[in-house]
Amino acid sequence: MHEALLYDIPVTKRDMYYKDVSLFKSQATVDRLVDDVAATFELNRSDLHVRASTKGLICGSGLLIHLTGGETIHINESEGALIPVGEDIDRFEIEGDMAWVLIVEKDAVFQTLCRLQFASHPSLPGPGIIITGKGYPDVATRQLVKTFSDNLPSHIPILALVDGDAYGIDILSVYKYGSWSLRHENGKLAAERVEWLGIWTSELADLGIDIDSMIPITKHDEKKAILMLQRPPETMPAPWRKELMRMLHTRRKAEIEILSAHYSNNVKHTSTNIPGYPFLLHYLSGKIIDIIAPSV
Repeated sequence: MHEALLYDIPVTKRDMYYKDVSLFKSQATVDRLVDDVAATFELNRSDLHVRASTKGLICGSGLLIHLTGGETIHINESEGALIPVGEDIDRFEIEGDMAWVLIVEKDAVFQTLCRLQFASHPSLPGPGIIITGKGYPDVATRQLVKTFSDNLPSHIPILALVDGDAYGIDILSVYKYGSWSLRHENGKLAAERVEWLGIWTSELADLGIDIDSMIPITKHDEKKAILMLQRPPETMPAPWRKELMRMLHTRRKAEIEILSAHYSNNVKHTSTNIPGYPFLLHYLSGKIIDIIAPSV
């Protein structure tokens, strides 16, 4: 970091790790040290010339991302674009209307929604934007969601589709309330407008999905859920707490893919030949319409 500041050449944590793999042993060691140094000096990592490695993707229509170098990223509805780091973004430009933003936990689900051009699906009350952090989100993805949270009109909901288990809820919490490892930066990263769209294990029975179709929880799931239940009410809303307790009681969890599996087992495929997609689209569009309709 000192060299990066001295020579004005930004560096990533990944670069640091590969400079001396035998010394650091793991990427996690570098991540922890960098965060500790930044917290000690009460600075952001970008102030120390440490750049975030990017992995998040975005698709949709009507959004332009103008970069400080003069380039412009045109977001389209059928293919994901890599989300740039915050330091490289000059400004955003929205062309036309934007009705909703959907954060998707998993890359595979994101790719399916892009391929089906769900962002402009005719069943929805307007076009939207879809984002994925591919699991636990990187800083660039969180910065983008935070920017949307701070600047989009209040009638545009920011929704999250995560697994109905402890880890899915924890990923949701990182977007909405921030993470423990970057708690000194949570004011710039936590997007409080994020709402949990699904999936909720408590709603699956109404969708015709039997509890035996759900996945048994593991010891890791149980431990994670118990630790999360110890969080204060400010970062663990009562409905989330109820879902975690239900998971511990039933000893079952639900992943997003259960929607596709349920459709594949019970309904004939349509001409799209993409197993399970109609049920997933029906689920998402119904939820988004229910949220947006009262405010329209």
